[in-house]
Formats: sequence, C-alpha cells, structure tokens
Amino acid sequence: NAKIKIGKTTWAGNVEIHVRASDWETHKHQHDKAYDNVILHVVHEADKELKRKNKEIIPTLELKGKIPDGIYKKYLSFKASNDWIPCGKQIQTINSFTLNHWLDRLLVERLERKILPILDSLRENQNNWEETFYRHLAYGFGLKVNAQPFELLAKSLPLNILAKHKDSLLSIEALLFGQAGMLGLPPNDDYQKQLLKEYEFLKNKFKLKPIDGHLWKFMRLHPPGFPTIRIAQFANLMYKSLHLFSKIIEATNIYTIRSLLHAEASEYWNTHYRFGKSSPPRKKITGEDTKNLLIINTIVPFLFVYAKQKGEPQLIERALDFLEKTDSEKNSIISKWNLLGIKPEN
Repeated sequence: NAKIKIGKTTWAGNVEIHVRASDWETHKHQHDKAYDNVILHVVHEADKELKRKNKEIIPTLELKGKIPDGIYKKYLSFKASNDWIPCGKQIQTINSFTLNHWLDRLLVERLERKILPILDSLRENQNNWEETFYRHLAYGFGLKVNAQPFELLAKSLPLNILAKHKDSLLSIEALLFGQAGMLGLPPNDDYQKQLLKEYEFLKNKFKLKPIDGHLWKFMRLHPPGFPTIRIAQFANLMYKSLHLFSKIIEATNIYTIRSLLHAEASEYWNTHYRFGKSSPPRKKITGEDTKNLLIINTIVPFLFVYAKQKGEPQLIERALDFLEKTDSEKNSIISKWNLLGIKPEN
C-alpha cells in the first residue's frame, strides 16, 4: 500500500526490500505473479537489472553511497551488540520532553491493549460488569504463576452463587476451595472437614463441577504467594464486598481503592500455608505490591473501558491519577530501565 512519485507519475502498490537486487531471483519472486505489482525495489546494492513478466524494468533504488557511513557503522554496532536494548546507551541523549511524551503515548497504547480482553469478557457475560470484573480480579489475584487456574476457578463459580452466601465466610471459602479442587479426601483437619461438608452440600445444590486441582502451582513461590493463601484472601474480599466494581467506580481517591483491596485470610491460615501443615503464626494480608499490581493491571483498565463505554471522561482522568499515585512495579524489566537511567516515579 505504498504511494510514490517517479518523475511525473504517481504509482500505488508494494515496495520490496532486499540487500542485493539479485536476491529477488534467489527468493524466486520472478515465478510469483503477486510480485508484478511491486512499484519499487529498494536495495543496498543493485547488482542486477530486474524485469516484470511483461518485460518492463522494475524501478530500483540503490542505497549504497546514499547512507552516511556513521549511520551504517552504528547499525552494524547495534547488530553486534549483546545489550538488552542495543541502542539503550543513547537514551540519555534524548531530551526529557520527547521522552515523557513518548512514555505518555505508550501508556495510552498499553491501556488500549489491556481493554480488549475486557471487552471480549463483557460480550461473553452479556454486559454484566460485576461478573466480568470478578473474573478479571480473580485472574489478577493469581499473579503470573496461577492467573489461568484462578480465572478458570471464577468461571466455574458464577458471582451470583457467591452472592447467595454473602453472610457466611465459611460458605464462600467452601465454594472457592471446593471449586479449586483443593478439598481432597480424606480431610487433613477439622477446618478442611468443615469446608468439605459445606462444599458437598453446595456442589449438589448448584450442580457445580470443580476444576482440576493439579493446575495450581506451588513450586518456586514464596509461601505467602501460595494459591491456598491467595484463595483465602480472595474469599475474604468477596465476603467483604461482592459488588466491588460499583464501589471502585464511586471511589474518588487511591486510598479508598487500597482499602477496598485489603483482604485478610481467615484465622486458620494464620498458622498454615497449606491444608494440614502447621507453620509459625503470621497474619496473611494482601501486601502493597499485590495491591499495586491489581491497581495497574485490573482496576485502571476496567475504569478506562467503563469510562469509554459510558462516555465519562472524568473516570479516565481518575484512572490515570490512580496510576500516578501508585508505585511502579518491581521486576527485571524495570530494573534494567533503572540501569539505563530511566527511573519510573510511579
């Protein structure tokens, strides 16, 4: 879909790029009719004259001698570089206005990308915002390692079933742990026995089918990040507020959002990380890093898409304000940018 002017004639079609003109024949383009609509052949070295099937010469632009040596040498050094970003050391030569403008643009592009799965889920859930948010929040609670099984868990257990038991934390825990496939037989202790009894009743009542318990990953995770602890915290969050998304829309500051995301696993988990295995006493509450990730990857994209759908630009401003007041993520990518002198403030 290129459009170029050669002499007084404007051509529309495709531009083909090779190192040498003879690569055209090396790649067998002369046998492919699709290449008859090439309007320009751009090469480093024009070592051969090429013709279309009707014997017309294909216009060729040779770049050899037209590229400054400095640029070509720089390109070669980039190609040979083992650096994470080959041109990374040059980023300090860019003025702050250009850099910040670029980062602002990237932020909006990233948000636009993140809202696509939300829109797909909304269609799947017949525009039910609470159900859609519940599923995406579950995905976020699983973090990177257990995001998929957490999402499957939420899909296997509709929010309206949890809503029927909003006054009983035990029932909500039983439903979540049972549907997660974690209440295997025989139970390890009285707590698990209680959960299993409650779950068996509710499973039959609502004709539920649990997901495969083997999907959950415990390996290479710190105990506070075990899926058992995450599910217990998620149960507490659901018990505190099943209509969480409505409250998030109403929240006008980041402190309210953080308060809404605060969850504490029930008493049993103070001395356990897994069923039946005791551990030193410690409260299991959602940490600040977890809240930050939920704000960045779930809360803000949801506010963004909701604002666009409902035509409420002030919500977009609020979502961006939440990001500005949230600490940046701690991961290997951010660490590498720090080494290049790009240190995120939020």
